[in-house]
Amino acid sequence: MLAGQPWDERTSQRAVHANRQPQDSESHWYAAYTLSRHEKQVARQLEERCLDYFLPLYKSVRRWKDRRRQVELPLFPSYVFIRIALKDRLRVLTLPSVVQFVSFNGRPAQLPESEIAALRSGLAGNLVVEPHPYLKVGRRVRVRSGAFAGMEGILRRKKERFRIVLCMDLIMRSMAVEVDESDIEPTF
Repeated sequence: MLAGQPWDERTSQRAVHANRQPQDSESHWYAAYTLSRHEKQVARQLEERCLDYFLPLYKSVRRWKDRRRQVELPLFPSYVFIRIALKDRLRVLTLPSVVQFVSFNGRPAQLPESEIAALRSGLAGNLVVEPHPYLKVGRRVRVRSGAFAGMEGILRRKKERFRIVLCMDLIMRSMAVEVDESDIEPTF
């Protein structure tokens, strides 16, 4: 499962990537927002148009009534990363399943080359990865396992371990607790 090879249903690559264009100073990485569950279809269409793209995948076991199957799903649902010059963005936006580029102030936002490189090298190392809700300091979270399971609090720090403040509303008191990232989830 190596990065750097185009997506192929038979080989089921973990990190889908095609390096088709010569890299020039004008081309940068952008995130394209796609229709739900159309990421692999967009990757195929980008491959056909000889565009440089990256679709990180992870493995997941799915169960149905009569069987279990390991499938590869997009690590970031509804997103495909594309390296293009900004002037060529219409080559991507005209694809039927591409909705838009992630933009700020009306301009597509460039992704740092270092983030894409780190993501590719991490996936090439056969690490176990899976999506996780985005957690931001100040966000309300719920402890889902451990001694404080079921309690809700506010995320205060993200370092080696996450520090959350748990509130006892009835007595109007709080306590700070350090937990693993895997033990908390955002509340909605």
